[in-house]
Amino acid sequence: MTTHAPQAAQAVTLPTTLDEAVAALTAMPAAVPVAGGTDLMAAVNSGQLRPAALVGLGRISEIRGWQYQDGHALLGAGLTHARMGRPDFAALIPALAAAARAAGPPQIRNAGTLGGNIASAAPTGDALPVLAALEATLIIAGPDGARREMPVSHLLAGMEMLRAGELIGYVRVPLLHAPQVFLKATGRTGPGRATASVALVLDPARRGVRCAVGAIAPMPLRPLEAEQWVASLIDWDNGRAVVPEALHGFGEYVAAACIPDADPAEDGSVPPLPPAVLHLRRTVAALARRALGRALS
Repeated sequence: MTTHAPQAAQAVTLPTTLDEAVAALTAMPAAVPVAGGTDLMAAVNSGQLRPAALVGLGRISEIRGWQYQDGHALLGAGLTHARMGRPDFAALIPALAAAARAAGPPQIRNAGTLGGNIASAAPTGDALPVLAALEATLIIAGPDGARREMPVSHLLAGMEMLRAGELIGYVRVPLLHAPQVFLKATGRTGPGRATASVALVLDPARRGVRCAVGAIAPMPLRPLEAEQWVASLIDWDNGRAVVPEALHGFGEYVAAACIPDADPAEDGSVPPLPPAVLHLRRTVAALARRALGRALS
């Protein structure tokens, strides 16, 4: 029996500023940026990736914290899930903190970063539906000190992509000062990969409800019509009251929008959904109903 060790990276660069990291990526187009490495090392260990060079982002202190900016929070892409799960951050953006606490076991939360969750764009990324519901914006760092903005939903949907030498530097999130909820269902007890997740935020200033469903599609889904429907039923001037039937209706509306019925057959009949898909739809409906109920309470 013989063993084969993975080929080591030919070069490792450890910049201390965001612009130095961009310069390193520009000079080495084949290099792969790495922060926590939770997704990268899984790809290397499985033989799916053999990076020719690495640009480590762990020493860039400027992207490991957050600051306030015109009614928004400017979050560094290097924020770890463990840091976002702490009480002071939870007071700022409760849904993102809840997603960070649900991101997996402690070793994953201690290493994994917000920017890595976005860049890898895994459908089960817990932070992604929260960022979609909050309508967050990315601050992209490019060569020669350039900065540009991109809605996070554009990157996740493939409408816009990172260009050569670019890095996600910051994530700008509006501070709504209103209830936010993140819930997810997993296939086993304890922290694990989501089979479905729901992020829901209230926007009292605009009298709106924003909801995003994760894990069931390649990107988070926004049921916009369901959002508008339930927002019109909420008594925003009287403690955000809503009739109980609206909670049930919202869950069903969200689930049907994200997991629609099968296309009609030639005879006009609608074939039933497979049991696994029907179970997933029921799960999404329950999560959306509970998320709205908790936000309104």
